[in-house]
Amino acid sequence: MPVSVSVCMATYNGARFVEEQLESILEQLPADGEVVVVDDASTDDTVAVVSAIGDPRIHVTVHEANSGYVATFEDALRLARGAALVLSDQDDVWAPGRLDALVGALQNADVVASNLALYPDGAPLPTPFGGSDWHLSASTSTHRLRNSLGVLAGAMPYFGCAMAMTPSARSRILPFPAFLTESHDLWIALSGNAGRSMAHLEQVTVLRRLHDANTSPSRPRGPVEVLKARWMLVRAILVAYRRARRERSTR
Repeated sequence: MPVSVSVCMATYNGARFVEEQLESILEQLPADGEVVVVDDASTDDTVAVVSAIGDPRIHVTVHEANSGYVATFEDALRLARGAALVLSDQDDVWAPGRLDALVGALQNADVVASNLALYPDGAPLPTPFGGSDWHLSASTSTHRLRNSLGVLAGAMPYFGCAMAMTPSARSRILPFPAFLTESHDLWIALSGNAGRSMAHLEQVTVLRRLHDANTSPSRPRGPVEVLKARWMLVRAILVAYRRARRERSTR
């Protein structure tokens, strides 16, 4: 049965922060919304912490074996029933008004990416939320090729924790390419740009928590790793634009 909004969350050993994150989500989620949590075979108490919240809007699926965060987010998107699909990490804090802003932007675009601010673990929660540590400009939303090349150059601040999409976009985004072993958020952004329906939201909609167990690497990569990542993105660009052309040809 369809619901208004689906929040798609991948968890793995996130017991330390996931309750605070879910509280910030549930405060904004409508009664007919859902939080689709897919746990990637955590070895800590993540599933117990999530289940103990006891909110019927939370639906938990648990992987029998660890599959990695890319596959886990893909499963969460597949399970979502909402008219708007909002991505969420397990360890951040949503800014007030985030859900309304992202869902509102999806009225005119299939994929939306907002700005975010960094939140060092242990620091006081800023009130009001501060300015963005990166800057996506609304005026560049339609610069499709430039945005895609910017992803390849590592110059576009597209973060999954600050993104949302429509079911229509999901049908083009899924399945994730088999070679995609990281950066599902960049793949989603490439697909949005290739599909000519990307929106940049200048509002800060989430605080991205910095801590010692972040999935994103904190150390610079070596040249071989960088080249592998760039080649993966080149392939992703080609697939995204090929899928978009195929979609337009069948309309």
